[in-house]
Amino acid sequence: MSRHVIVVGAGIVGSSIAWHLGRAGARVTVLDAARPGGLATAASWGWVNASAGNPEPYFRLRMRSMAMWRELAKLLPRLRPAWTGGLLWGMPADELESFAREHASWGYPIERLNRQAVAALEPELLEPPELALHVAIEGAVEPLDGAAAFLLAAAALGAEVVPDRPAVSLRLEAGAVTGVETAAGPLDADEVVVAAGLGTPALLATIGVALPLETPPGLLVVSKPAPRLLNGLVMAPRIHMRQRADGCLTAGADFGGSDPGSDPGKEAAATFRAMQGLLRSGASLEFSHFTVGERPTPADGFPAIGRAQGIAGLYVAVTHSGVTLAPAIGQMAAQELLEGRRDPLLAPYGLERFAPRGA
Repeated sequence: MSRHVIVVGAGIVGSSIAWHLGRAGARVTVLDAARPGGLATAASWGWVNASAGNPEPYFRLRMRSMAMWRELAKLLPRLRPAWTGGLLWGMPADELESFAREHASWGYPIERLNRQAVAALEPELLEPPELALHVAIEGAVEPLDGAAAFLLAAAALGAEVVPDRPAVSLRLEAGAVTGVETAAGPLDADEVVVAAGLGTPALLATIGVALPLETPPGLLVVSKPAPRLLNGLVMAPRIHMRQRADGCLTAGADFGGSDPGSDPGKEAAATFRAMQGLLRSGASLEFSHFTVGERPTPADGFPAIGRAQGIAGLYVAVTHSGVTLAPAIGQMAAQELLEGRRDPLLAPYGLERFAPRGA
């Protein structure tokens, strides 16, 4: 008889886990506190990358997931990742060069571009830099579309997707999680996956498990649809911007968004003006709206993926880099849950690193 797994959270990570579990033969129920897509996913910039700031073990995990995005797009055409390439010069020259040397030595296909080459790649840039780095294998996924594609595919395999059904608490019996309590009553399962993003710590706390999570806010501005102005992702010194599949441009002070401060509307207006100022046709852009999303980030900045020590039936998956990592986390979580095999790339990211010393 197939194992029944409840996945709490229908953002892009939870949705990927649900599909991978269903594909591997599990019976899956997906619960979400609101509508599928989640809070963090809905406010994500959507960059798929293994770029600057990643130590080598994390880089390897991200590269695996980038390759999996390409493989999954063949199986699930609704995912539609766009491999537009990423153009980066938003850091001091010495840091830019250090990043290029290090990541190139790890196998990241970084190309150095001069001003003329940058202008040819992105003709709309008003002042192309003297030097920029280009990574052709980077791209973007429209986050809500990606989550929806995974959920639809999971449902086609028999998964039950239940929106507007928050998990109130976990059920713990004799050292094992046996299901969840919801406002509509209890649900039993062989395994429970908590992929609830911002809601993860509170849910884990119902059985005494602590997970330190930071939730820095990020503001992104969105234009009304425009003619094609950008060919790829642009990471400039004061702003990161890209053009979505629907023609809207979206930008923030970095890929996680701008600090909204005490007046998000004022910050949104300033961010939008900064984006306009980088483009030759920027004045033609019309403001549509802005979003402010909290980014669920484990305290040390890296994913928290795996089981809590001493508790059977529980698996946790929370990370800020949900869009890049969703395919890898989905596959690796399903493998660990159903076969008991933990992928070596997840070795640094277990929950045990957050356990109190001496515990």
